[in-house]
Amino acid sequence: MRRTLILIPHEIFSLPVFGLGWLLALVGVAAIVIFAWNARRGVGFFEYWSRNGVFWGFLLAIILWGIPLAELRNLSGDPVGIPIRGYGAMLLCGVVAAVWLAIVRAKRYGVQEQVIWGIAPWAIAGGLLGARAFYVIEYRDQFIGSDPLTTLRQILNFSEGGLVVYGAFIGGFVGALIYVLRNNLSVLEMGDVIIPTLFIGLALGRIGCLLNGCCYGALCGETWYAIRFPNGSPVYQEQLASGRLVGLELSENHGRVMSVRSGSLADDAGVSVNQAVSRIEILRSVEFHDPSRPAEEIPLGLISQISGRDHYWSAGALPPMSDPVLPTQIISALGGLLLCLSLCFVSRHVERKGMIMFGGIIGYAVLRFLLETLRNDEPGQFGTELTIAQWVSLFVLVLGTLWLIAVLYSQFKKNSTC
Repeated sequence: MRRTLILIPHEIFSLPVFGLGWLLALVGVAAIVIFAWNARRGVGFFEYWSRNGVFWGFLLAIILWGIPLAELRNLSGDPVGIPIRGYGAMLLCGVVAAVWLAIVRAKRYGVQEQVIWGIAPWAIAGGLLGARAFYVIEYRDQFIGSDPLTTLRQILNFSEGGLVVYGAFIGGFVGALIYVLRNNLSVLEMGDVIIPTLFIGLALGRIGCLLNGCCYGALCGETWYAIRFPNGSPVYQEQLASGRLVGLELSENHGRVMSVRSGSLADDAGVSVNQAVSRIEILRSVEFHDPSRPAEEIPLGLISQISGRDHYWSAGALPPMSDPVLPTQIISALGGLLLCLSLCFVSRHVERKGMIMFGGIIGYAVLRFLLETLRNDEPGQFGTELTIAQWVSLFVLVLGTLWLIAVLYSQFKKNSTC
């Protein structure tokens, strides 16, 4: 796990990088150089700024106010820098790989490269909006603030994560579909070109999930394929909050001790079965505070109140890694890669339009449904054990199958008439 690849510091040589600082100066120099170059070509002062003033004004606002809001802060609340996230980097690699593969496939189908470049912005924008909307809807209680402005700010705060793959697929598909329909292109043919490319993006994106520590699998034994995540990761937080990492098994509402593992931290602290739990809370271990580090990197500790007695386990006393879990991120990445390669291979031998597109849609629905049985980071929905992704998979599977039947019937009817 490596959530942050690079942390761009808040200050360099005692001057801030963002806001009134180095980045603003760099952009100012670039603006002057570009204006001078245009002036030499005969573009007047008012002509240039009337054309480009909005762009430079928007960029100025982003540097002065937008980027500073996204800076990470230490435990004291002071800004320490902007993170370059592993998930975001792999997501970008996935987008680049998908566009490149789409261009390669377009040539085989006789589709001009410009069409792919036209679809790409719509698909990317739709994918990002869909991924965020899916997450916000699923975890809507986390985004409700004290006022509408706070709620909006939390919804737009991408730096804290919160993108769902299924939402990206649906949003990207809708965005691409809008472009295809507006330009009177064949939905089936363009689907055959583009759908397989999404899965190379999925494969790289899931590596980003591995770096981020999200989308983790269920608990498993000490096997060669099991993986552990460090203190601070989502799975570590879940296991810590449940009491598992200190040797506790709690009741469903975390109100009572059901069992205590022999030799564990809880056992050493004198915790026993059937004691009442009135508090169990994760917090940052302040003894590890470093002003130069973001608060999110300070390791976690656990405080609890059991039968009226307070217990505190600092990060130094807790296990450094989570208990082993299934490597669902790697399994998903391999599944996406296999689906991409399979569709690309089959497309060399299938001539009927739409078959590759439907194969990808139905194939991913089945793959995702099965993958969810290995994961442990999503609760069941609608009074069942099925996660929201499994419900969406069932919907996509049924819709994709019905659409496929309708296309095949339409083509059969057309051939019969001829």
